[in-house]
Amino acid sequence: MTNRTTARLTCRAALVLIVLLVCACSSSAPAPAKSAKAASGNSAAAIETTCQQVSAVLADGPDPDADPVGYAEAQVIPLRGITAPGQALRSVVSQLADAYQQFYASNGKSSTAKEAVAVASKKLNSFCPGAAS
Repeated sequence: MTNRTTARLTCRAALVLIVLLVCACSSSAPAPAKSAKAASGNSAAAIETTCQQVSAVLADGPDPDADPVGYAEAQVIPLRGITAPGQALRSVVSQLADAYQQFYASNGKSSTAKEAVAVASKKLNSFCPGAAS
């Protein structure tokens, strides 16, 4: 073998070794089982985080009193982008996004859409007090 061939083989072997070491270091061990109390604490923290996200979304956009249709339009996509923990909260956030979509589609003239926004906001406030004020 020539020095050049030996150098290439050595480089390839070193590269394979580095890749294997990186893979071994980055793999994680299985997470230990959590107690019910720890799981509920994480769930409460996840709900709180989601409520903060929802509040931030609803605080953004046009002034809802000055431009209710524009406000409704501005809420739909950001609300749909929120990943909420638990089916119940996910459903409420989705209902609010749907209600705003209906309100926007009716140009704010549908009493059914207005009622849907009010009902979904009330449900959301039961999870996230004051989020949909």
